[in-house]
Amino acid sequence: MSLKERRDVVGLCQAAGSGASGVLFSLVAVRGSSYRRSGARLLALPDGRAAGTLSGGCLEAELLRRSAWFIRDGARLEHFSTSFDDTAEIPYGLGCGGELDLLAEPLHAPEAVALADALHATLNGEHRTIATLLPQDGQPLQRFVMDAHGDVLFASESIETEDIVEYRRTALRAAHGSMTGRIFTERIDPAQRLVIFGAGEDARPLAQLAHAMGWAVAVVDSRADRAATSRFPSAEQVLVATDVASVPVHAHDAAVLMTHSYEQDRRLLAELLPLQPRYLGVLGARHRSALLLSEAAELAGLPLADALERTHAPIGLELGGDGPEAVALSIVAQLQRIFTQDTAPPYNRSAETVAPRRMSLDDLEHLLADGPARPAVENCAIYTENEIYVETVISTSPADRPGVNG
Repeated sequence: MSLKERRDVVGLCQAAGSGASGVLFSLVAVRGSSYRRSGARLLALPDGRAAGTLSGGCLEAELLRRSAWFIRDGARLEHFSTSFDDTAEIPYGLGCGGELDLLAEPLHAPEAVALADALHATLNGEHRTIATLLPQDGQPLQRFVMDAHGDVLFASESIETEDIVEYRRTALRAAHGSMTGRIFTERIDPAQRLVIFGAGEDARPLAQLAHAMGWAVAVVDSRADRAATSRFPSAEQVLVATDVASVPVHAHDAAVLMTHSYEQDRRLLAELLPLQPRYLGVLGARHRSALLLSEAAELAGLPLADALERTHAPIGLELGGDGPEAVALSIVAQLQRIFTQDTAPPYNRSAETVAPRRMSLDDLEHLLADGPARPAVENCAIYTENEIYVETVISTSPADRPGVNG
Protein backbone atom coordinates (compact mmCIF):
# COMPACT_ATOMS: atom_id res chain seq x y z
CA MET A 1 0.00 0.00 0.00
CA SER A 2 1.60 3.22 -1.12
CA LEU A 3 1.99 6.15 1.23
CA LYS A 4 -0.35 8.25 -0.86
CA GLU A 5 -3.03 5.58 -0.72
CA ARG A 6 -2.50 5.21 3.00
CA ARG A 7 -3.17 8.91 3.39
CA ASP A 8 -6.17 8.75 1.07
CA VAL A 9 -7.77 5.82 2.88
CA VAL A 10 -7.19 7.34 6.32
CA GLY A 11 -8.49 10.69 5.11
CA LEU A 12 -11.67 9.17 3.71
CA CYS A 13 -12.22 7.20 6.93
CA GLN A 14 -11.98 10.43 8.90
CA ALA A 15 -14.26 12.26 6.47
CA ALA A 16 -16.85 9.49 6.72
CA GLY A 17 -16.93 9.80 10.50
CA SER A 18 -17.28 7.34 13.34
CA GLY A 19 -19.70 4.48 12.74
CA ALA A 20 -20.05 5.22 9.02
CA SER A 21 -21.13 2.51 6.61
CA GLY A 22 -18.69 1.35 4.01
CA VAL A 23 -16.52 -1.55 2.94
CA LEU A 24 -12.78 -1.90 3.39
CA PHE A 25 -11.22 -4.30 0.88
CA SER A 26 -7.71 -5.68 1.50
CA LEU A 27 -5.57 -7.73 -0.89
CA VAL A 28 -4.26 -10.57 1.29
CA ALA A 29 -2.88 -13.10 -1.21
CA VAL A 30 -1.61 -13.06 -4.79
CA ARG A 31 -0.84 -15.98 -7.08
CA GLY A 32 0.54 -15.38 -10.53
CA SER A 33 0.62 -11.94 -12.11
CA SER A 34 -0.91 -9.00 -10.27
CA TYR A 35 -0.81 -5.22 -10.57
CA ARG A 36 -0.69 -4.82 -6.77
CA ARG A 37 0.99 -6.63 -3.90
CA SER A 38 -0.51 -8.01 -0.74
CA GLY A 39 -1.52 -5.20 1.58
CA ALA A 40 -3.13 -2.98 -1.08
CA ARG A 41 -6.50 -1.58 -0.03
CA LEU A 42 -9.68 -0.04 -1.39
CA LEU A 43 -12.21 1.81 0.76
CA ALA A 44 -15.70 2.16 -0.71
CA LEU A 45 -18.45 4.34 0.79
CA PRO A 46 -22.18 4.09 -0.03
CA ASP A 47 -22.21 7.58 -1.58
CA GLY A 48 -19.72 6.49 -4.24
CA ARG A 49 -16.58 7.95 -2.72
CA ALA A 50 -13.59 5.64 -2.78
CA ALA A 51 -9.89 5.62 -1.95
CA GLY A 52 -7.13 3.21 -2.90
CA THR A 53 -6.75 0.60 -5.63
CA LEU A 54 -6.46 -3.17 -5.79
CA SER A 55 -5.67 -3.66 -9.46
CA GLY A 56 -4.99 -1.76 -12.64
CA GLY A 57 -8.73 -1.20 -13.00
CA CYS A 58 -9.76 -4.82 -13.52
CA LEU A 59 -11.75 -5.17 -10.31
CA GLU A 60 -12.55 -1.76 -8.86
CA ALA A 61 -15.76 -1.06 -10.78
CA GLU A 62 -17.28 -4.41 -9.82
CA LEU A 63 -16.18 -4.10 -6.20
CA LEU A 64 -17.66 -0.62 -5.90
CA ARG A 65 -20.91 -1.72 -7.52
CA ARG A 66 -21.35 -4.74 -5.26
CA SER A 67 -19.61 -3.53 -2.12
CA ALA A 68 -22.67 -3.86 0.13
CA TRP A 69 -23.31 -7.38 -1.18
CA PHE A 70 -19.84 -8.56 -0.22
CA ILE A 71 -20.45 -7.85 3.47
CA ARG A 72 -24.12 -8.84 3.63
CA ASP A 73 -23.21 -11.47 6.22
CA GLY A 74 -20.23 -9.66 7.71
CA ALA A 75 -16.56 -9.90 6.80
CA ARG A 76 -15.71 -12.47 4.15
CA LEU A 77 -12.87 -13.69 1.98
CA GLU A 78 -13.40 -13.62 -1.81
CA HIS A 79 -11.35 -15.24 -4.54
CA PHE A 80 -10.89 -13.51 -7.91
CA SER A 81 -9.23 -14.65 -11.11
CA THR A 82 -8.05 -12.50 -14.00
CA SER A 83 -7.03 -15.37 -16.29
CA PHE A 84 -8.56 -15.93 -19.72
CA ASP A 85 -9.94 -19.37 -19.03
CA ASP A 86 -10.84 -20.28 -15.49
CA THR A 87 -13.57 -21.66 -13.31
CA ALA A 88 -13.21 -19.21 -10.44
CA GLU A 89 -16.29 -18.10 -8.58
CA ILE A 90 -15.89 -14.56 -9.92
CA PRO A 91 -13.85 -14.69 -13.16
CA TYR A 92 -12.84 -11.63 -15.14
CA GLY A 93 -10.97 -13.19 -18.07
CA LEU A 94 -8.73 -10.18 -18.64
CA GLY A 95 -5.64 -12.19 -19.41
CA CYS A 96 -3.58 -10.88 -16.49
CA GLY A 97 -2.98 -14.45 -15.38
CA GLY A 98 -3.38 -13.79 -11.67
CA GLU A 99 -5.48 -15.00 -8.78
CA LEU A 100 -6.31 -12.71 -5.88
CA ASP A 101 -7.78 -13.23 -2.43
CA LEU A 102 -9.59 -10.17 -1.11
CA LEU A 103 -10.86 -9.56 2.40
CA ALA A 104 -14.03 -7.46 2.58
CA GLU A 105 -15.01 -6.08 5.98
CA PRO A 106 -17.57 -3.54 7.25
CA LEU A 107 -15.97 -0.18 7.95
CA HIS A 108 -17.85 0.27 11.23
CA ALA A 109 -16.71 -3.05 12.72
CA PRO A 110 -14.15 -2.84 15.56
CA GLU A 111 -11.53 -4.70 13.51
CA ALA A 112 -11.77 -2.22 10.61
CA VAL A 113 -11.67 0.72 13.02
CA ALA A 114 -8.52 -0.72 14.61
CA LEU A 115 -6.94 -1.11 11.18
CA ALA A 116 -7.75 2.49 10.23
CA ASP A 117 -6.33 3.70 13.55
CA ALA A 118 -3.13 1.73 12.93
CA LEU A 119 -2.73 3.24 9.46
CA HIS A 120 -3.29 6.70 10.92
CA ALA A 121 -0.64 6.09 13.58
CA THR A 122 1.95 5.25 10.93
CA LEU A 123 1.29 8.60 9.28
CA ASN A 124 2.27 10.19 12.59
CA GLY A 125 5.66 8.50 12.81
CA GLU A 126 4.77 5.24 14.56
CA HIS A 127 5.35 1.61 13.59
CA ARG A 128 2.54 -0.93 13.57
CA THR A 129 2.32 -4.69 13.07
CA ILE A 130 -1.15 -5.82 12.05
CA ALA A 131 -2.12 -9.49 12.25
CA THR A 132 -5.43 -10.39 10.64
CA LEU A 133 -6.99 -13.81 11.20
CA LEU A 134 -9.01 -14.33 8.04
CA PRO A 135 -12.65 -15.44 8.14
CA GLN A 136 -12.56 -19.00 6.83
CA ASP A 137 -13.51 -22.53 7.83
CA GLY A 138 -16.34 -21.17 9.92
CA GLN A 139 -14.11 -18.84 11.94
CA PRO A 140 -14.82 -15.09 12.13
CA LEU A 141 -12.55 -12.22 11.19
CA GLN A 142 -10.19 -11.43 14.04
CA ARG A 143 -7.37 -8.93 14.32
CA PHE A 144 -4.75 -7.68 16.70
CA VAL A 145 -2.40 -4.71 16.39
CA MET A 146 1.05 -4.28 17.94
CA ASP A 147 3.40 -1.34 18.30
CA ALA A 148 7.12 -1.24 17.54
CA HIS A 149 7.89 -3.00 20.84
CA GLY A 150 5.49 -5.87 20.22
CA ASP A 151 2.96 -4.65 22.76
CA VAL A 152 -0.62 -5.50 21.80
CA LEU A 153 -2.68 -2.32 21.32
CA PHE A 154 -5.87 -3.98 20.07
CA ALA A 155 -7.24 -7.50 19.99
CA SER A 156 -10.65 -8.70 18.84
CA GLU A 157 -12.92 -9.61 21.72
CA SER A 158 -13.38 -13.08 20.27
CA ILE A 159 -9.66 -13.90 20.61
CA GLU A 160 -8.99 -15.92 23.74
CA THR A 161 -6.34 -14.46 26.02
CA GLU A 162 -4.24 -17.60 25.92
CA ASP A 163 -4.29 -17.55 22.10
CA ILE A 164 -2.93 -14.01 21.86
CA VAL A 165 0.51 -15.15 23.06
CA GLU A 166 0.81 -17.73 20.27
CA TYR A 167 -0.64 -15.42 17.62
CA ARG A 168 1.73 -12.65 18.69
CA ARG A 169 4.73 -14.98 18.43
CA THR A 170 3.65 -16.08 14.96
CA ALA A 171 3.12 -12.52 13.75
CA LEU A 172 6.47 -11.29 15.05
CA ARG A 173 8.27 -14.08 13.17
CA ALA A 174 6.34 -13.61 9.94
CA ALA A 175 7.52 -11.54 7.01
CA HIS A 176 5.57 -8.51 5.85
CA GLY A 177 2.64 -9.43 3.64
CA SER A 178 2.94 -13.13 4.43
CA MET A 179 0.31 -15.71 5.27
CA THR A 180 0.85 -18.18 8.12
CA GLY A 181 -2.15 -20.46 8.38
CA ARG A 182 -5.03 -18.00 8.44
CA ILE A 183 -2.91 -15.15 9.85
CA PHE A 184 -2.10 -12.36 7.39
CA THR A 185 0.73 -10.21 8.80
CA GLU A 186 1.67 -6.66 7.84
CA ARG A 187 4.49 -4.49 9.15
CA ILE A 188 3.80 -0.87 8.37
CA ASP A 189 6.54 1.70 8.81
CA PRO A 190 6.02 5.42 9.43
CA ALA A 191 5.40 7.71 6.50
CA GLN A 192 8.63 8.24 4.60
CA ARG A 193 10.10 11.72 4.98
CA LEU A 194 12.22 13.69 2.54
CA VAL A 195 14.19 16.73 3.69
CA ILE A 196 15.32 18.99 0.85
CA PHE A 197 18.13 21.41 1.67
CA GLY A 198 17.84 24.17 -0.91
CA ALA A 199 14.75 25.98 -2.17
CA GLY A 200 15.77 26.83 -5.71
CA GLU A 201 13.56 26.36 -8.74
CA ASP A 202 14.76 22.77 -9.18
CA ALA A 203 13.58 21.91 -5.66
CA ARG A 204 9.96 22.74 -6.49
CA PRO A 205 9.23 19.84 -8.88
CA LEU A 206 11.12 17.50 -6.53
CA ALA A 207 8.92 18.49 -3.59
CA GLN A 208 5.79 18.20 -5.71
CA LEU A 209 6.63 14.80 -7.16
CA ALA A 210 7.76 13.38 -3.81
CA HIS A 211 4.50 14.55 -2.24
CA ALA A 212 2.53 12.90 -5.05
CA MET A 213 4.35 9.66 -4.20
CA GLY A 214 3.20 10.00 -0.60
CA TRP A 215 6.34 11.38 1.02
CA ALA A 216 6.24 13.89 3.85
CA VAL A 217 8.37 16.72 2.47
CA ALA A 218 10.34 19.37 4.37
CA VAL A 219 12.20 22.17 2.58
CA VAL A 220 15.03 24.11 4.24
CA ASP A 221 16.83 27.20 2.93
CA SER A 222 18.63 30.17 4.46
CA ARG A 223 16.81 32.63 2.17
CA ALA A 224 13.41 33.77 3.40
CA ASP A 225 12.22 34.72 -0.08
CA ARG A 226 13.02 31.21 -1.34
CA ALA A 227 11.82 29.19 1.65
CA ALA A 228 8.19 30.29 1.35
CA THR A 229 5.10 28.10 1.64
CA SER A 230 3.66 29.81 -1.43
CA ARG A 231 6.49 28.29 -3.47
CA PHE A 232 6.14 24.83 -1.89
CA PRO A 233 2.42 24.30 -1.24
CA SER A 234 2.80 20.50 -1.13
CA ALA A 235 5.50 20.52 1.57
CA GLU A 236 4.54 19.82 5.16
CA GLN A 237 7.37 22.03 6.42
CA VAL A 238 9.12 25.00 4.83
CA LEU A 239 11.82 26.42 7.09
CA VAL A 240 14.23 29.33 6.95
CA ALA A 241 17.34 27.83 8.53
CA THR A 242 21.06 27.38 8.02
CA ASP A 243 21.76 24.08 9.78
CA VAL A 244 20.53 20.51 10.03
CA ALA A 245 19.58 20.87 13.71
CA SER A 246 16.67 23.12 12.69
CA VAL A 247 14.90 20.19 11.06
CA PRO A 248 15.93 16.93 12.76
CA VAL A 249 16.90 14.20 10.30
CA HIS A 250 16.38 10.63 11.48
CA ALA A 251 17.80 7.27 10.42
CA HIS A 252 14.69 6.36 8.39
CA ASP A 253 14.57 9.71 6.53
CA ALA A 254 15.89 10.78 3.14
CA ALA A 255 17.92 13.97 2.76
CA VAL A 256 18.90 15.77 -0.44
CA LEU A 257 21.45 18.57 -0.76
CA MET A 258 20.74 21.01 -3.59
CA THR A 259 21.63 24.45 -2.24
CA HIS A 260 23.82 25.28 -5.28
CA SER A 261 26.39 26.62 -2.83
CA TYR A 262 29.57 24.62 -2.38
CA GLU A 263 30.26 25.95 1.11
CA GLN A 264 26.69 25.36 2.31
CA ASP A 265 26.59 21.85 0.87
CA ARG A 266 29.93 21.02 2.48
CA ARG A 267 28.82 22.21 5.92
CA LEU A 268 25.41 20.54 5.70
CA LEU A 269 26.92 17.30 4.41
CA ALA A 270 29.37 17.25 7.32
CA GLU A 271 26.40 17.61 9.70
CA LEU A 272 24.33 14.95 7.94
CA LEU A 273 26.95 12.21 7.55
CA PRO A 274 27.09 11.25 11.26
CA LEU A 275 23.26 11.06 11.37
CA GLN A 276 23.27 8.26 8.77
CA PRO A 277 19.89 8.90 7.13
CA ARG A 278 18.68 6.00 5.06
CA TYR A 279 19.22 8.07 1.92
CA LEU A 280 21.64 10.97 1.53
CA GLY A 281 22.04 12.50 -1.91
CA VAL A 282 24.08 15.38 -3.27
CA LEU A 283 23.19 17.22 -6.47
CA GLY A 284 26.14 18.20 -8.63
CA ALA A 285 28.76 17.09 -11.08
CA ARG A 286 31.09 14.21 -10.24
CA HIS A 287 34.20 16.30 -9.73
CA ARG A 288 32.28 18.68 -7.44
CA SER A 289 30.86 15.77 -5.47
CA ALA A 290 34.32 14.23 -5.16
CA LEU A 291 35.76 17.33 -3.52
CA LEU A 292 32.66 17.85 -1.44
CA LEU A 293 32.72 14.34 -0.01
CA SER A 294 36.43 14.55 0.73
CA GLU A 295 36.17 17.75 2.69
CA ALA A 296 32.86 16.98 4.40
CA ALA A 297 34.21 13.63 5.61
CA GLU A 298 37.23 15.40 7.07
CA LEU A 299 35.03 17.98 8.80
CA ALA A 300 32.84 15.22 10.22
CA GLY A 301 35.85 13.22 11.37
CA LEU A 302 34.85 10.22 9.27
CA PRO A 303 36.87 7.98 6.94
CA LEU A 304 36.18 8.80 3.32
CA ALA A 305 35.10 5.21 2.70
CA ASP A 306 32.28 5.67 5.23
CA ALA A 307 31.18 8.91 3.60
CA LEU A 308 31.10 7.23 0.19
CA GLU A 309 29.07 4.34 1.53
CA ARG A 310 26.48 6.70 3.01
CA THR A 311 26.14 9.13 0.12
CA HIS A 312 24.64 9.05 -3.36
CA ALA A 313 26.67 11.45 -5.45
CA PRO A 314 25.84 12.20 -8.16
CA ILE A 315 22.22 11.91 -7.14
CA GLY A 316 19.42 10.10 -8.97
CA LEU A 317 19.08 7.31 -11.49
CA GLU A 318 20.42 7.85 -14.98
CA LEU A 319 17.10 8.09 -16.81
CA GLY A 320 18.08 10.67 -19.39
CA GLY A 321 16.36 13.99 -20.00
CA ASP A 322 17.15 17.52 -18.95
CA GLY A 323 15.72 20.23 -16.74
CA PRO A 324 14.34 20.40 -13.18
CA GLU A 325 11.48 18.00 -13.81
CA ALA A 326 13.75 15.32 -15.26
CA VAL A 327 16.15 15.71 -12.33
CA ALA A 328 13.26 15.44 -9.88
CA LEU A 329 12.05 12.27 -11.58
CA SER A 330 15.51 10.68 -11.41
CA ILE A 331 15.81 11.48 -7.70
CA VAL A 332 12.35 10.21 -6.77
CA ALA A 333 12.94 7.08 -8.86
CA GLN A 334 16.11 6.39 -6.88
CA LEU A 335 14.30 7.01 -3.60
CA GLN A 336 11.55 4.62 -4.62
CA ARG A 337 14.06 1.97 -5.62
CA ILE A 338 15.99 2.18 -2.37
CA PHE A 339 13.05 2.44 0.02
CA THR A 340 11.11 -0.41 -1.59
CA GLN A 341 14.02 -2.77 -2.27
CA ASP A 342 16.22 -3.08 0.77
CA THR A 343 18.67 -5.39 -0.99
CA ALA A 344 19.01 -3.38 -4.20
CA PRO A 345 22.64 -2.38 -4.86
CA PRO A 346 23.42 1.32 -5.27
CA TYR A 347 22.68 2.18 -8.88
CA ASN A 348 25.06 5.10 -9.28
CA ARG A 349 28.35 3.59 -8.12
CA SER A 350 29.87 4.31 -11.50
CA ALA A 351 33.38 3.59 -12.74
CA GLU A 352 34.37 7.16 -11.97
CA THR A 353 33.84 6.67 -8.25
CA VAL A 354 34.76 3.04 -7.58
CA ALA A 355 36.95 1.95 -10.49
CA PRO A 356 40.22 0.15 -9.67
CA ARG A 357 43.01 2.64 -9.07
CA ARG A 358 45.27 3.54 -11.96
CA MET A 359 47.44 5.62 -9.66
CA SER A 360 48.06 4.47 -6.12
CA LEU A 361 47.90 6.73 -3.09
CA ASP A 362 51.67 6.29 -2.62
CA ASP A 363 52.28 7.45 -6.18
CA LEU A 364 50.10 10.50 -5.68
CA GLU A 365 51.76 11.40 -2.42
CA HIS A 366 55.18 11.05 -4.01
CA LEU A 367 54.07 13.22 -6.92
CA LEU A 368 52.53 16.02 -4.92
CA ALA A 369 54.43 15.72 -1.64
CA ASP A 370 53.11 18.34 0.79
CA GLY A 371 52.00 20.96 -1.69
CA PRO A 372 48.72 22.93 -1.64
CA ALA A 373 46.76 19.98 -3.04
CA ARG A 374 47.78 17.77 -0.09
CA PRO A 375 44.34 17.86 1.68
CA ALA A 376 42.71 16.29 -1.35
CA VAL A 377 45.45 13.75 -2.03
CA GLU A 378 44.35 11.47 0.78
CA ASN A 379 40.91 11.17 -0.78
CA CYS A 380 41.45 11.38 -4.51
CA ALA A 381 42.56 7.80 -5.17
CA ILE A 382 38.89 6.82 -5.48
CA TYR A 383 38.39 9.09 -8.47
CA THR A 384 40.47 7.26 -11.01
CA GLU A 385 38.65 7.08 -14.31
CA ASN A 386 42.00 8.15 -15.77
CA GLU A 387 45.10 10.07 -14.79
CA ILE A 388 43.88 13.32 -16.30
CA TYR A 389 40.73 13.20 -14.22
CA VAL A 390 42.72 12.51 -11.07
CA GLU A 391 45.03 15.43 -11.74
CA THR A 392 42.04 17.71 -12.39
CA VAL A 393 40.45 16.77 -9.11
CA ILE A 394 43.49 17.03 -6.92
CA SER A 395 44.71 20.27 -8.43
CA THR A 396 41.48 22.12 -7.73
CA SER A 397 42.13 24.70 -5.04
CA PRO A 398 39.45 26.33 -2.85
CA ALA A 399 39.54 29.40 -5.05
CA ASP A 400 38.74 27.30 -8.11
CA ARG A 401 35.79 25.41 -6.65
CA PRO A 402 32.43 26.02 -8.28
CA GLY A 403 29.78 27.85 -6.27
CA VAL A 404 26.95 26.15 -8.13
CA ASN A 405 26.39 22.72 -9.56
CA GLY A 406 27.67 22.18 -13.02
